Parts: sequence; structure tokens; C-alpha cells
Amino acid sequence: MSAEFVIGLAGQALFTVLKVSAPMLVIGLVVGLLVSIFQATTQIQEQTLAFIPKIVAVFLAILVFGPWILNTMVDFTGHLLGNLANYIG
Repeated sequence: MSAEFVIGLAGQALFTVLKVSAPMLVIGLVVGLLVSIFQATTQIQEQTLAFIPKIVAVFLAILVFGPWILNTMVDFTGHLLGNLANYIG
């Protein structure tokens, strides 16, 4: 196995992880920002108010983006196994 092959494979894996996790991270960020703005304007400093909406939003994002995440991971795994089979064989 050459170094270029391993580095390319690691790059593809990192890109896939970033692509798959991006929807949940962005939705969590937006909901957290909105809750922070709400807390700042109403001066409510309840700690659970910051966590519960983010947890629910990320859970809903997983439900909505789940099929796309699964397809992305299956495609990556297929390409990975195909590349290994071509490299070894």
C-alpha cells in the first residue's frame, strides 16, 4: 500500500465525516443561537432552556437526514471496498 493511497483514503474519510455531520451541527448551531438571543432579550437564564431545544432539533435533524446519511455512508463504504479490492487484486 502506497502512502498516496492511504492519504487519499484518509482525506475521503474525513470529507465524508464532515459532510454527514454538517446538517446536525448547523441545525444545532442555529437553534442554539436563537435560544441565546431569546434568553438575552427576556433575561431568562435557565440552563435547561439552552439544552432541550438543541437536543430536540438535532434529533429531528437525524430523523429527517437519516436516509441521506445512510446512503452517503453506504456509498463511501462501497467505494472503499471497491478500491481495496482493485488495489489488492
